[in-house]
Amino acid sequence: MKKVERINIIMRYINNRARFTISEIMQEFNISRSTAIRDIREIEAMGMPLVAEVGRDGGYFVMHNSVLPEVRFTNHEVKALFIAFMATRNQQLPYLKSRQSLAEKLLGLISENQQDELVLLNQILLFEGTNPHNPDLLDLSDLPHPMLETLIQTLLVDSYLLITIKEESYPIYLLHLYREKSAWLIEGFDLQEEKKKIIPVDHLTAVKPYPPKKRISKKKILEKLSKQEEAINLVLELGPKAIAQFKKYHPLKVSISYTNPYQTTALLKTFIDVNKPEELTEITNWLLFLGEDIKVRERPEEVLKGIEERLGIYGP
Repeated sequence: MKKVERINIIMRYINNRARFTISEIMQEFNISRSTAIRDIREIEAMGMPLVAEVGRDGGYFVMHNSVLPEVRFTNHEVKALFIAFMATRNQQLPYLKSRQSLAEKLLGLISENQQDELVLLNQILLFEGTNPHNPDLLDLSDLPHPMLETLIQTLLVDSYLLITIKEESYPIYLLHLYREKSAWLIEGFDLQEEKKKIIPVDHLTAVKPYPPKKRISKKKILEKLSKQEEAINLVLELGPKAIAQFKKYHPLKVSISYTNPYQTTALLKTFIDVNKPEELTEITNWLLFLGEDIKVRERPEEVLKGIEERLGIYGP
């Protein structure tokens, strides 16, 4: 580990502790006593307000109510942040404007040499959804629905929401907010119909907290959801190739459990609503995407029929 990187990590280590000793620094970072003392002195010289305790069991602590020095990024940390920003372009993420200001501040914090390296990375690296003719990090070409940020701000305070779609309002208890196939979706419990619903964020016209007097408790909601859980009707055994495909993409509600310590085999159990043509088509296409490295233990006849139809159309 390079010295600059080690000192940055030691500073974070110190910040997270009320008190520390030279021996703890030596053991934690596998360095000699003389190196630990030099690093502590350099950290003090940078402006970190450390107070030494005298005595046999003496150590150091950070002076309370003191201003800590500015955070310094290592070269690897700067690149990691920059590449993370690059990878999220055209992803309809919330707070994109804040991401723009973050990127500008990041570029202002680093040296000219580091800036040149990031410019080169911006020219070389392309991610899915990036326009190669305009790969500008600060380009906000795919802003999400304006209601997304309002929704997030509201649900951070309260999960009981009154959402409006066109002219109709629905009270829900929000379970998850997720992004799938380039669209943001709400998974919520409808407090009037008392069942789970999936609602596209793009359809929302208003959102606000639901009045407390009309709510039912979270415990009752979870009890009702557990009673409504669908019976599993699709069970698959996955081999290593299918697991690799699963990691590339899988529907949100589908998960696997590994069946050996090496994570080379797994079991997939889920429910498929055969009365929903869109869901049936999606799962059929996804099963073909998983490939041949699967064994079917249980499946609805409609799924088998859909696979046979697809193979009949596109097969050799």
